[in-house]
Amino acid sequence: MNRNEGPSRRDCLRWLGAAGLGAVSGVSAVAHAASLEKIRERGTLTVAIYKDMPPFHVAGQGIDVQIAQALGQSLGVKASLLPFNADENMNDDLRNMVWKGHYLGYGPADVLLHVPVDRPLMEATPQVNILAPYYRERIVVARRLDRLPRLDTLSALGDARVAVPGQSLAGWLMIGADSGAYRNQLDTQWKDGVEAALALQRGEFAAAAGMASEMESVLRGDARFAIASIPVPRAPREGWAVGLAVRKDATDLAQALQAAMNELGTSGQLRKIFEGANVAWQAA
Repeated sequence: MNRNEGPSRRDCLRWLGAAGLGAVSGVSAVAHAASLEKIRERGTLTVAIYKDMPPFHVAGQGIDVQIAQALGQSLGVKASLLPFNADENMNDDLRNMVWKGHYLGYGPADVLLHVPVDRPLMEATPQVNILAPYYRERIVVARRLDRLPRLDTLSALGDARVAVPGQSLAGWLMIGADSGAYRNQLDTQWKDGVEAALALQRGEFAAAAGMASEMESVLRGDARFAIASIPVPRAPREGWAVGLAVRKDATDLAQALQAAMNELGTSGQLRKIFEGANVAWQAA
């Protein structure tokens, strides 16, 4: 087993929100938020999205890409994507992509997608407005029904091997579950839950763990597999909501984006976007 002892900032901090917030540093000049009027004048909404976060964004495709395009259309402009690599913690991402800009010279964007709608994070970053939750994520275990017909507790795994990305919240939970009882049967080499799900699909493992969106995008609808919440007491039972972030002073933009996301939800377009990626939309 590859021993990767901590959750990644990408999905663990999307649960913990403000955990591990870093000190503010970098560029000295604070960027000014573009008003909705200016965004419409230039004809583009600059949307920051995370790189390499399947099924939300990979190589210009994914759920968040389509949401960005839909938001732009709702505002009467085109969406201009600003993909970026996740930093060490959520505070850094909000600083670099929302309210200040990166010291390397890019950003901030008009809006950042896939931000935890989390009260401690909101209180720790007063420079931003976090709003419009559009999906509820959770940690799950997928299993082959012919090998694991039931999995009420992890002890039902027996000696079955499990694929899980080690640098993830799912990996952290599995490694620490039942005082480390399953460490030796975990394969943690996977970059993300999609890779782990594909290994399960190929028959290399009896089970795989990761985020629901990752597991579902590969396995949903395949009768050979079941996907259920991870039976670990430390896991967030209700999951966590993700939404948008804009600068605190971008009030007109925030109102327009909230209205646009509300319409995407009530019209069924948001559900359709998720279904197109084989992910069951979970309203936040």
